[in-house]
Amino acid sequence: MANLEKLVSELPTLIQSLKLTIGDSNQIMKQIILINNAQEQLRNLKKLIAQELKFENIKSSAIATLPRTATVASLFIPSVELIDPAIAEKFGHSKTKISLTELQSKIDGWIEWGYFLQAIATDILSDVPFVNKLNSDINHLSIRTKFQIIAENLTNNLFFEDFNILERQIQKISNYQDELLELQQKLNYVFNTIKNSRSLLNILLGVSAFCGKSGFALEWLDDDHELIISSDGKFQELTDILNDCDYFQEQIAALIIQSDTLREQAEQALKKIEQGSSKEPIISQHLEIVPKFSTQKIVRSALVIASSLLILGFGAWKIKEQSLSLAQEGSGFVPDVGAAIAKFKSAQKLGMEAASLVQKPPHPLKVWQQAESKWYQAIILLDSIPNETSVSDRAKKKLAYYQINYKSISQIVLVEKQALANLELAQKLAIEANLFVKNSPYSLPIRRQALEKWEQAINLLEAIPASTFVSIQAKETLTIYKTNYAAIR
Repeated sequence: MANLEKLVSELPTLIQSLKLTIGDSNQIMKQIILINNAQEQLRNLKKLIAQELKFENIKSSAIATLPRTATVASLFIPSVELIDPAIAEKFGHSKTKISLTELQSKIDGWIEWGYFLQAIATDILSDVPFVNKLNSDINHLSIRTKFQIIAENLTNNLFFEDFNILERQIQKISNYQDELLELQQKLNYVFNTIKNSRSLLNILLGVSAFCGKSGFALEWLDDDHELIISSDGKFQELTDILNDCDYFQEQIAALIIQSDTLREQAEQALKKIEQGSSKEPIISQHLEIVPKFSTQKIVRSALVIASSLLILGFGAWKIKEQSLSLAQEGSGFVPDVGAAIAKFKSAQKLGMEAASLVQKPPHPLKVWQQAESKWYQAIILLDSIPNETSVSDRAKKKLAYYQINYKSISQIVLVEKQALANLELAQKLAIEANLFVKNSPYSLPIRRQALEKWEQAINLLEAIPASTFVSIQAKETLTIYKTNYAAIR
């Protein structure tokens, strides 16, 4: 019981380490180690709970609760201070009793989240262009910070006094307008990348461009299974970032219009000075631009990403137009609520089966493909649920999460396929090399051809990622091939 108490007391620290900060590759490697360590401790805790349940012979999970006091007879998950509501579900509710069985289930969720982070980290580290893009983004201000700086500079009080001052002010306004246009282009890139990408890594590139120097971390999947990202102490879902893109686009457009007005007035004032005397000041004019900052949440972007569906085999997004919903409303369309609920439940079941299949990797290619198929079937079901039903909101949120899982699994399937193809081709080349030498053991040209085939086979095996299912076999085979290569050489 004492060991169980100790491990439970360390839960907040363990759970906090289950996140992935996207940035420097060396830091990502260190985080993988931390995640592995956290998972191991969670597994140990799970074993102790199983022993405790067995020892006490508890028949009902409701009997074995974890109260807050740290007595021998009872335990309680320690409270965590200053936790953002967006990730409160990650830590659970410390003021509520929880059974040992429920805690086991939570531990499974934390461990699964760790595997998800490890898979993403592995993909990042094996993608050199992705790492280079991250390194580039880290040298630029975040979109939020850049906009605030430009807005503050343009909203400063301006006083038209003499020719030289006006010239400098006009040039500054022009420069800021150019920066706003660049910011608009960047926002378009971020929005389209997150909304339309079929690859989770590409989505993360969009987030990276948005966050810039501020960086970001993958924190958790909320209770509706949508990815939560933190940056500068702020926690957001992917759809929130799209909402921010819409918001900043509106503010930039307003700021450009107002700065045009300001520059026009400054140029008119400049002409008056030129027509009169450039040395004598004109009446000081006080101009101020105040962009409208709205706190209203933009729904359109969230609906776009939540209603997107990856079409298998075509590599494109199917976007449900809002006009379709309006047409349905106008025609008196009445959805089948019972069928919608059944589809939602079936999709959930498929999602749970897919998640269960990929626990504790690595797995053979066939297992990954089975999980990929289940995620795809779940996406089809969720996407077919009408907007007007009682489960439509939950279906949209779950759809976004399932799409992320599907993309992630699809990437793993591609890597596993390539790894298996490399192994099979390497084996084929090895057979050919052996036949060459066997048939003509003393022919120098033949031995050179055999040497080339061994070299090709070795290169193929070395290209197989360590995270793949066939990597162990590849390493064992690689040792043999290198020995044969050295013997012929």
